Amino acid sequence: MKSNDTEEWIDVYFTRPIGLAFALIWHKMGVTPNTITILSIFLGVGAGVMFYFTNIWYNLAGVLLLMLANFCDSTDGQLARLTNQKSIIGRCLDGFAGDTWFFSIYLAIALRIWYQPMPGTMEVWGFYGLALAAIAGVVSHSPQSSLSDYYRQIHLFFLKGKEGSELDSYAAEHAKVEELKGKKGVFWDRAFHYNYQHYCKSQEHRTPEFQALRRTLNEKYSSIENISDEWKKEFLRGSKPLMPITNFLSFNSRAILIYITCLANIPWLYFLIEIVVYNLIYMYMHKRHEDLCKRMRAQLMD
Repeated sequence: MKSNDTEEWIDVYFTRPIGLAFALIWHKMGVTPNTITILSIFLGVGAGVMFYFTNIWYNLAGVLLLMLANFCDSTDGQLARLTNQKSIIGRCLDGFAGDTWFFSIYLAIALRIWYQPMPGTMEVWGFYGLALAAIAGVVSHSPQSSLSDYYRQIHLFFLKGKEGSELDSYAAEHAKVEELKGKKGVFWDRAFHYNYQHYCKSQEHRTPEFQALRRTLNEKYSSIENISDEWKKEFLRGSKPLMPITNFLSFNSRAILIYITCLANIPWLYFLIEIVVYNLIYMYMHKRHEDLCKRMRAQLMD
């Protein structure tokens, strides 16, 4: 586990133990973490195909496939840490895997409801369903997940230091991209850092108060080790209540909601909840964290 603060109970008591058991078995069989990640992609896409159908048994198969994909996602990370097989390719595949699962699921649901009438009307969903899926995926799901991950990394940074966190920056990633220009045999490294720099830039663009806090800390202390423990503890006290929200905006709640709405044959409701409810929670989380950063920066300036 990364920390008790940032772990979700369903992962602690269900997903991770199963993932660890698989990791130990596949380690004995000589299976690599990247192989497991690729397997998770096929399982996640298979889940999407099953959610296209209105048949409950196909949908139950989709539930099972998506659960297995998630177990694989837990397994590959634990196996990489157990065997010290972390790699840039692994990080590329890991991010690509989750995006592929949800792309296939959102597309499958949009196609599933294509010829179904919209509630209370005789008008079929058609392109409206596809537009709803795009808004739910690109405008809602993607920024929610990326900012939730960013807030967890910030929390881990002040809790465990640089080594215990993946709190990266656009500037550092862009420098790596420039450094790798023209070099041979670094395709995957450059591909990862090229895409990851834009991911970091998006996170930083949406968190101006934290960026101001980060600059002030760098100017005043230069290193996290020099920041007083009392200041870090106070920041963590303000950040910790937001961790359950970051977890809610991640995989588990979405997967459960997909299971319920598909099995009840009202999958369009998932998109509406994603767009309305999840975005309201996202905006609340964002405001709370920015307010916290503003207050903690004011303390440093006193």
